[in-house]
Parts: sequence; structure tokens; C-alpha cells
Amino acid sequence: MKSEQLEIQLKSLPEVAGVYQYYDKQERIIYIGKAKNLRKRVNSYFTKTHDNRKTALLVKNIVRVEHIVVPSEMDALLLENNLIKKYKPRYNILLKDDKTYPWICIKKEPFPRVFFTRKVIRDGSDYFGPFTSVKTIRSLLDLIRNLYPLRTCNYDLNKEKIEAKKYKVCLEYHLGNCLAPCVGKVAPETYNANIAAIRDIIKGNFKSAFKALHEEMNSYAERMEFEKAQWIKEKIANLENYQAKSTVVNPKISHVDVFSVISDESYGYVNYLQVSFGAIVRSHTLEIKKKLDESDARLLQLGIIEIRQLFSSTSNTVFLSEKVSLGASLKVEVPQQGDKRKLVEMSLRNAKYFRMERFKQIKIVDPDRHVKRIMEQMKKDLRLPKAPYHIECFDNSNIQGSNPVAACVVFRDGKPFKKDYRHYNIKTVSGPDDFASMEEVVYRRYKRLLEEELALPQLIVIDGGKGQLSSAVKSLDALGLRGKISILGIAKRLEEIYFPEDSIPLYLDKKSETLKILQRARDEAHRFGISFHRNKRSQSSLGSELDKIPGVGPATRDQLLRHFKSVKRVKEGTQKEIVALLGPQKGEKIFKALHP
Repeated sequence: MKSEQLEIQLKSLPEVAGVYQYYDKQERIIYIGKAKNLRKRVNSYFTKTHDNRKTALLVKNIVRVEHIVVPSEMDALLLENNLIKKYKPRYNILLKDDKTYPWICIKKEPFPRVFFTRKVIRDGSDYFGPFTSVKTIRSLLDLIRNLYPLRTCNYDLNKEKIEAKKYKVCLEYHLGNCLAPCVGKVAPETYNANIAAIRDIIKGNFKSAFKALHEEMNSYAERMEFEKAQWIKEKIANLENYQAKSTVVNPKISHVDVFSVISDESYGYVNYLQVSFGAIVRSHTLEIKKKLDESDARLLQLGIIEIRQLFSSTSNTVFLSEKVSLGASLKVEVPQQGDKRKLVEMSLRNAKYFRMERFKQIKIVDPDRHVKRIMEQMKKDLRLPKAPYHIECFDNSNIQGSNPVAACVVFRDGKPFKKDYRHYNIKTVSGPDDFASMEEVVYRRYKRLLEEELALPQLIVIDGGKGQLSSAVKSLDALGLRGKISILGIAKRLEEIYFPEDSIPLYLDKKSETLKILQRARDEAHRFGISFHRNKRSQSSLGSELDKIPGVGPATRDQLLRHFKSVKRVKEGTQKEIVALLGPQKGEKIFKALHP
């Protein structure tokens, strides 16, 4: 119920771009959002019926609205992002990012040092990054130091101290790792030319570095200094090898940001690739906690703003996995083919792998969250009213109508719960009638659960197509359970999933976790049913032969089966063996009956 004050605020909102803030009765900011049109966006919260429980709860708690007008939607995105990080409202997406990333620093000093650091100091030095992998940054620095000898000392190398000979050369000079600027063995112009080449390499531009190295190699060769020429040639080879590993698309694609998004019920994953001269120079995936069932487009939009701020991106072109509005200042493309599409697919693959790794970690450190995620995914994939924490699966077994049996297996939290497995001998059906057998066993199972007041499953899975499913549904109707328990059938040929009164089957992705759990339940029911059927058939076969011999009862049959394991082996047994097992009188009688 909106208060009079809130009604007035909603009516007086301007129809311009801006950021809105929702307050609760404790005067806490509970949600921050951005809008192209503030009045339309904010009013939509109060005029729509919200299926999502959290959104409905959010609206119920709003008592006051404040807004900030900004020049454009892009400005609104930036401001929203900053305010969320500052106030951390309860119902907003959580941006998980508390790491201190490494950077490459080119220090502002005479004869600059090049090193990696996790601390950015605004002293005029050049910082490149942040990088998300220490391994990547060390590999790049190793290449740079192999190509260009650089000083590693922290001496103050101003002109006066060098001319005053304050310093002496160190071991690094004798090893060939430093040009000894501390004693004036290299001119500032030469050293700074190397630094300029290093800047280009870090940015992914190898052209100028190749040109300078080739000129240096040719110069040595012309002067007949072949050892030095070979040394430069090896550097060129190292640089070519690094470029080959880092270049993945056409080098003409440069200064571009690539973004993609995937999500599940609780989290979104936005991947970022920075591309320079056809090379991926940075990759990062941002995990985003969903609060109000946000769409992928919304997650991608917010993730782009966060990541571009984090990495201080200046690219004017972005390639996206799906279209979102980012303002007029950025050129947005959703590539469909060629090298550009290849980059988007690579970004999507990175996001998927990151998600898989997170799932593996969560399964170890937080198994409850892992189970909840899978159950919620099954609920979504199968359009169920409840998450299927308790699943029961049925299968029939008979060969040419003999010894018909059925099996019921139970899965809890997506895993087999063997304690609750049940076997059933079919009692009311004669002959090979799978449909009638399924109807009988489903009826018996849930009639028993109702009588004993035991918990019912959230989902029943029937091994079979529309026929078996319809038979099972008849039993649920007879027991008054229709609509109280979800039920589906899974056909083995193409893994079609059938629902009651729906002739069109559902096909799930072959790699989906939902389908894998259904397949496992189906296969487990089949295995459990087949093993029971084999035992029964074996006992029946043995019994059918021995029942004709007067004086031989079930105890004798069981004794023979335990010892010989099968009917065939009983028949193959010698008279001596059978007599030793059963005694002279009974043993000889059975042996003669089996070998007339």
C-alpha cells in the first residue's frame, strides 16, 4: 500500500535519465537503479504484478524515493555503479571484487625501471594493467628483459651523481642484464628508445619493436659482427614466438573490448577480453550475485561498467554477446561471423569455464549451495512448481512376459538414496503389459506412502514415453495426487521428456545437469529392476525343475542355488557333489531326476 507522500513523489518524477534510490522505514537505502526515463521506470515497480518474491518484497518495503538527474543514460550507469559500491543496498546485485591486481609500472625517473607492482602510486609513472594473472605478467616481463637490458637498482641516477661517479657497476652489468647507466655507459636517448619499444610491446603493438630489432641485426651483420647479429636474431625469434601465442585474430582488430555473459538462477558471469593488434592482452571474469532475477542483458550492462572502470579502459569499440544500451559514446557491435564473432565465442567459453570452476569449488566448500543451485536449475528447466529435492523413478522388467517385476529408486538432493529403494512383484497383470504394470506399481507405492503418512516426492520420473506416463497418471488421479506431485516420462531413444497432456516433448541440452540427473535416475531404476528380475528368474527356473521331484521343497532349492549359483551348474554337477551337499538319499534322488 503506497503512502500519500510516496504517491506524490511518483507523480512528480521527471521523464529524464537518472538514478533512483529506494528507502525503507528505517531510512536505509535498499535499492539503487538507473533509468532512461525516471518516471516510467520507477512507476513500473508499483503498477506491475511481480512474480518474483524478492521483487514483491522490495516494493512492499519502499516508503520513499529519491532521484538524481544526469545528462545521459551512460552517466546514469556510471553513477549507479558508484552508488551501489558505496551504499551496498540489500536488494542490489553484489559485485564480487576484493582483489588487488598486479600492474606493470614504468617508473618516472632517469633511466626508468620496469617492474610489476600491486600498488598504484600517482607520481607520474606509467602503469599498465591491472592484469588478472601473475603468470602472464611475469612471462611478459621475462620477454622484455630478454629483449632490452634494464636496470633493477633503485639508485637516484641524476646527471650530477653519474658525472660525480657516485656509483660502481654491479654483477647485473657483467652478466649482460644491464647497460650500466649508473656509470654513464649508455646514453639517455638510447635507453629511452628501449623504454618506448617496451611500452608498445605491453600494449600489444609489436611492429615498431620488430623494425628496430631488424635494423640493429642488419647493422651488426654489415659490420661483420655476426655473433651480435645472431644474438639479435634470437631476440626477434623470442618476440615472434610471444606474438604467435598472443595473436588470435586479425591484427587489424585493435583497441577493442569484448564482453559476454552467462548466468544461472543465482549468479551471473561477465567475461572481459581486451584486444590489441589481434592479441588478447587481458582476460577477466566478474561474478555477480543476482538479487531480483535480473536478466542477462542487465547483468552484462552493469558488468561492462564495473570492468571498464576497474581496468581504466579507453576503448571506444565493444563487441558483445548480446545487444545492450551503453550510451552514444561507445560503438557497440554484436558480431555474427568472422574474427569478431570468434572473439565473442572465446569470451563466452572463458565465462563458461570460470563458472564450471566455481561450481567445483562450491561443491567442496559449500555443498548446500551446490545442491540448491542444481535443484533450482532443475526446477527452471523442467518448469516445476517446486525444486525436486526428492525424486522417485520407476521401471518395469519382464522378458516375454515372464516374472514381471518393477523397481522404484529414490534420489535425494540429486543423489541415489539406496535405503529407500523398493522392488515390486507385479500381482494384478498377466502377460507382458508394461502400461498396466506401471499403473499398478505407482498406485501401490503412493497408496502405501499415504497410509503411512510418509513424505511424498516433488517429482516422479517414469522410464518410458507417453504410454507409460499416462498409465502412471491414472494412478495419481485415483489417489487424488494429481497436481500435488509433478510427473514426467523420459524416453530412451532421443531422451525426449514428456509431460502429462502435452504431446510435444521437451529436449534438454545433452550436457545439462538436469538431463544427467534424470538419466542417472532412469539408468539406476533399470539396473535395480533387472538385477531383481534375474534373481527371480533364476530361482523360478531352478524351482520349475525341482518342483517335479516329490519331497524337495524351497529350502533344498535355496541350498542348491547358493552352492552351484545357477541351474546350469546344478545340472553339470556330479553325483558325488550333490550327494556330499544334500546327503545320500536326497542327493541321489535329485541327481537321477535331473539326469533321467
